[in-house]
Amino acid sequence: MSTSSLSAHRDSDPTVAGRWSALPVAEVDTTMRAHYQADQLLARHGVLTKGAVAAENVPGGFASMYKVLTTMEEAGRCQRGYFVESLGGAQFATASTVDRLRSHADSIDDEQHTLRAIALAATDPANPYGAALPWPSRDTEGDKAHRPGRKAGALVVLVDGALAWFVERGGRSLLSFTSGPETHHAAAAALAELVTRQRVPGLLVERIDGVPVLECRDSPVAEALTTAGFSRTPRGLRLR
Repeated sequence: MSTSSLSAHRDSDPTVAGRWSALPVAEVDTTMRAHYQADQLLARHGVLTKGAVAAENVPGGFASMYKVLTTMEEAGRCQRGYFVESLGGAQFATASTVDRLRSHADSIDDEQHTLRAIALAATDPANPYGAALPWPSRDTEGDKAHRPGRKAGALVVLVDGALAWFVERGGRSLLSFTSGPETHHAAAAALAELVTRQRVPGLLVERIDGVPVLECRDSPVAEALTTAGFSRTPRGLRLR
């Protein structure tokens, strides 16, 4: 670099230094924009329903998106059908998603069935509750202050696709939606795996279904958490 070039470089405006990139121009055609959004939602949700569209706060709501999806169906870009029970009649999915649903249904073997549990962020599109599905009611009236919701930091544990547990941020409150011991153990293992794989820094469960952990020693949830590696502390059950 020459002396003159170095001097010019030093005298340049620091606010424009660095690497710059030209961004694509925003799409002004509302129809094209709606089709892009429909493609994005189909990829995100797999099976797109009225509830899922409502949860995404799409401009114009499901009525507007329904017209776009119908046009896409006529063009062969997606399919309409009754793919998942209880999600309403207006369901849309791509051909690849439908093929995966069929292969999953064909592979189910009730005689050799093992519980499959997965822990997700409550806001994850893969969690259907609070979007495509309503939150299930609970048998206990123990804690009306804590209710499930698609909240930042909260977790859900699904066992065979059904909601088993809802966990507030950090684990301070856990709500159960099942009574089966095997389901509780599967849910606890999935929750513990989040910590052991360092996907969350740690969990401290202080209340279970509205009851302080130290007062529910006979709880099947507490027993499942202990088996999964949670340790009892003066504040609750902790896993780091």
